[in-house]
Amino acid sequence: MAERSFLVRLSDIRGEIAGIRDLVKNATPEKFAASWAMMRATQHALLIIAEAAKHIPAEHKAAYPKVPWQKIHGLGNLLRHEYRRIDPAILWSIVQDHLADLDEAAEKILASAGER
Repeated sequence: MAERSFLVRLSDIRGEIAGIRDLVKNATPEKFAASWAMMRATQHALLIIAEAAKHIPAEHKAAYPKVPWQKIHGLGNLLRHEYRRIDPAILWSIVQDHLADLDEAAEKILASAGER
């Protein structure tokens, strides 16, 4: 099977972020924490994001130092191996406060790659 292009992975990241945003658009932190389905869907989307982010070339990551690339990779490990310790408040914070920079970086990398 051919390796997926990092551009496809950036599109995956943007799609997962859009899905998370749509899922939680009417939620409160309390509703989010109480919803097994919302929590699990968000965790899975974040796991996909973390895995896809590992495949973005270093030179592209370096151009966006505001994005905590290492923490994104670490989040994937946490979701895979420490899933029982996931705090809903932390997930809520990631969703509300930390996806925008990643989405913006992915959008800009995709746009610049299209100009080549």
